[in-house]
Amino acid sequence: MGALVGLRIVELAGLGPAPFAAMMLADHGAEVIRIHPLKPRLGIPSVDTEMDVLARNRGSIAVDLKRPEGRALVLDLVTKADGFIEGFRPGVAERLGLGPEECLAVNPRLAYGRMTGWGQDGPLAQTAGHDINYIALTGVLGATGPAERPVPPLNLVGDFGGGGMVLAFGMLAAILSAQRTGKGQVVDAAMTDGAALLSAMIHGFRAAGAWGNGREANLLDGGAYFYTTYACADGGHMAVGAIEPQFHAALMAGLGLDPAGFDQADRARWPEARALLAKVFARRPRAHWEEVFAGTDACVTPVLNWDEALSDPHNRARNTFPEVGGMAQPAPAPRLSETPAGTPGPAGLPGDDAATLLSRWSLPANRVMTLIETGVIGRWPSR
Repeated sequence: MGALVGLRIVELAGLGPAPFAAMMLADHGAEVIRIHPLKPRLGIPSVDTEMDVLARNRGSIAVDLKRPEGRALVLDLVTKADGFIEGFRPGVAERLGLGPEECLAVNPRLAYGRMTGWGQDGPLAQTAGHDINYIALTGVLGATGPAERPVPPLNLVGDFGGGGMVLAFGMLAAILSAQRTGKGQVVDAAMTDGAALLSAMIHGFRAAGAWGNGREANLLDGGAYFYTTYACADGGHMAVGAIEPQFHAALMAGLGLDPAGFDQADRARWPEARALLAKVFARRPRAHWEEVFAGTDACVTPVLNWDEALSDPHNRARNTFPEVGGMAQPAPAPRLSETPAGTPGPAGLPGDDAATLLSRWSLPANRVMTLIETGVIGRWPSR
């Protein structure tokens, strides 16, 4: 089931954005085999456990990549694959003997996907970093948060939006190109590049003179009184996104305010209008405002916490957070009408099924048993 049925991907298991890209491909039907180290990592919540949502929908084996037999096994899998994903610092895969040169030598049609923060070259390529560093360097962090200080938008912009999603797109682009031309290539996905790409519209606003460097001073950063959040009497918050005139009119009607007293284009009066709306919202609890704006086109919604999001009627109607393995997690996206992704499967971690998994990749059973018996393929402790 899924639009990508028939595609095969080899993934060197890592953290965050690279597994996210592999998860997206697996969600839509690609057969992905994860190559883990012989022992699980420790100290990182949920990673390498049955709660690792990013590991869903694919089988896993643990391989000793320091031994020639381990590298040979991975390269044999590569010969049968459409794509390969790794998320290490530049040069690590090469030192393992699994860099682009080795992999493309055995499979010239391969899409070789590389996920890093800074990219494969440039002065920062070998420097450590995290999402907050990548989005800081692209200007995105500097534009996010209240006027007093920048606030990271979780790790969604660099790691997952600019990283994993961009890598998944790049993998599909390279695979389609290989199907047409017969030639594989390297996909250099850098979180800095992806975060910059996500800000394309803002750069257009800047070129048009419609966006400045300050925070809470622009249309979409909380500066506009009609695109921000407001606290309610009970400590809850409402999100307001009434940009278009008709939505603005509906917002004012719900608040009992005269729209004639507000000029959306007058930026100098935005702070005054925001202060007035803040007073109005603060008079009533969030539930009151939810009821007032329900079914309207005012673009006003409650700001839900993680638990509330799971039980929201709209999210429940679309099964946005299905339960898998006893825990709620986001459903695959986007939704395809003819080849739907289906409900995700649980995280696949190295266990007793290595022989079965590798048989699907047409590896001889006697060779697999030898690799298991000699410790090249390991087995993780029972979960």
